[in-house]
Amino acid sequence: MAVSDTLINTLFDGRYRIVRRLGSGGMANVYLAEDEELGRRVAIKILNDRHASDDSFVERFRREAKNAAGLSHPNIVSIYDRGEAEGTYYIAMEYLEGRSLKDRIVAEGPLPIAAAIECVRQILRAVGFAHRSGIVHRDIKPHNVMLAQEGSERRYKVTDFGISRTSASQMTEAGSIVGTAQYLSPEQARGAAVDQRSDLYSVGIVLFELLTGKLPFNGETPLEIAMKHLSEIPKSPSTRRPEVPPDLDMVVLRALAKDPADRFESAEEMDAELARVAAGSGVTAETAEAATAVLAGAGLAESAPTMISRRPVVTPPPTRSQTEQRYYDYEPPRRQRSFWPWLLAILLLLGALVAGVYVWQQIQDEINETKPIAVPFVEGLRAPQARRRIRNAGLKPIQVDQSNANVPRGVVFDQEPDAGERIQRGNAVRYFVSTGKPRVAVPEVVGARESDAVATLRNAKLVPKVVDIFSDEPAGIVIAQDPPGGASIVEGSDVRLNVSKGPQQSGLPNVVGRSYEDAAQELRQAGFEAARRDVDAPEPKGTVVSQSPVPGTLAPPGTRVTLNVSTGESATSVPDVRDLAEDDARATLENEGWTVVIRDTPTSNPDEDGIVISQTPPPGQKAEPGSEVTLFVGRLKEEPAPPPPTTPPPPPPPIP
Repeated sequence: MAVSDTLINTLFDGRYRIVRRLGSGGMANVYLAEDEELGRRVAIKILNDRHASDDSFVERFRREAKNAAGLSHPNIVSIYDRGEAEGTYYIAMEYLEGRSLKDRIVAEGPLPIAAAIECVRQILRAVGFAHRSGIVHRDIKPHNVMLAQEGSERRYKVTDFGISRTSASQMTEAGSIVGTAQYLSPEQARGAAVDQRSDLYSVGIVLFELLTGKLPFNGETPLEIAMKHLSEIPKSPSTRRPEVPPDLDMVVLRALAKDPADRFESAEEMDAELARVAAGSGVTAETAEAATAVLAGAGLAESAPTMISRRPVVTPPPTRSQTEQRYYDYEPPRRQRSFWPWLLAILLLLGALVAGVYVWQQIQDEINETKPIAVPFVEGLRAPQARRRIRNAGLKPIQVDQSNANVPRGVVFDQEPDAGERIQRGNAVRYFVSTGKPRVAVPEVVGARESDAVATLRNAKLVPKVVDIFSDEPAGIVIAQDPPGGASIVEGSDVRLNVSKGPQQSGLPNVVGRSYEDAAQELRQAGFEAARRDVDAPEPKGTVVSQSPVPGTLAPPGTRVTLNVSTGESATSVPDVRDLAEDDARATLENEGWTVVIRDTPTSNPDEDGIVISQTPPPGQKAEPGSEVTLFVGRLKEEPAPPPPTTPPPPPPPIP
């Protein structure tokens, strides 16, 4: 199949109606097409016929489809479909009616500073999402950033993952340069392995171009440009556009550092710096130091190797005027004194001077070798910067990783010896790098009581967060936790505990006045059980006249609800309440609608005190609801008090 404009108005792969060509690249053409299955417009990228049989191009094309299809992000062009049809391969993707970022730069020149920052921040969000998914784009450039207008908002979307790599990929291209020359990172120019920091270098190039309308490195050939990426020190954007603030200069320069260790560690870190610049806050010390180090390298540019063009040097052929011209009126020049003795004297003098300088330098080197060196201050720096500063001072850096809850991960918080102390050249300097807060293993507490689980987590220096939920498990038992037991997390992290509060309870529905069948069905639908009890009542037969528990009572699922169902008879049997305590008998009768009358009945039996001895009407007798029922309640008779004891009269006095 010839991939050409003959595709226009044809149905590709039985689904895509080709409308027009959108553009062409080195290995594929891109068309606007109508997806007749889903009724939407798509951009369809079709591999050129001449590359369809080349395994390397096919693999690159498949890799782009696979990598991009796994990335769903507002700032990444969506992949809808991929496949093989008509002897070639294709990718169907989101169609954007906007233009590329490169088109905008060409049309408008440098962007307003705020617009440039916002554009690059959107690119960083896309790149950061890809990096977190394990994918390095490797070809970030304005041509691969599309501009879409979504209402009043401009949305930038990254596309073309054709040369991207997953971080775990075993495929390599050692020794080859992959990417676009003007946006290559130094490690790409060397054909070395790359990571996410390579993409951040390319983003720095894009930001430089957005601010100035120019590229920081350019040349006549890709090789010449690649060599500049390796050796030439970039200029600050403000040298070409004075209104660029110094903080923004420093962000660009840190992104363009030759050594990946000097760049931003992640897209999120670079995005945070741009957010600070946009808000008018100063950049971090790391960015300021890295930018200063990049500019400091400019002093070495004079000694950098001179790049020699690889074009062949052609010596022009001699002309006749150069070889055959004769001067017939030639007069020999006057004899002059030879300059060779003077030249020899100058050379001898220069040689003596060079020798003296050499000897003096050797003496100074020997002095410096034995002269103590002041230990540099490295606290607050990131580990790579601290290591480089110690090594540049002529000392041996030794990194010690330790947890520190108060210092961010990767930052030096202590050093030995202290800064300013003088030690011999080559001696070791230990710098302590924070690994962040200590990590602890999460205890397994599922199945434990809430109080025990909370105490266990606190003893492990973790923070329990209890969430009460309904469950069939007994109340107060931990039924789930997150993170799970055995997971390693930072000390002081939250651990969510789902604690049972028993089965979920709901209020009993009111079914009084309903037929028993309807009432029972409603209770079953609400998760309760119905139990029938027939009672004499004036309501129509089969009508629920009361229920127990009463309506609105909170009860767990499965609770039995007793329904008192009318028999339709107005008269009802008088309940038997004999031998019941007075209060119990009264409650029983009044609950069934009877009027209770109490009559006290004296009794000498203590067991009958306060007990119903008899009732009228008698038990089982039919009577109208609401009728009086007289209860005869025993009242213990009080015993009469015994008479007071009599004292016998005193005996008469004796008769004398």
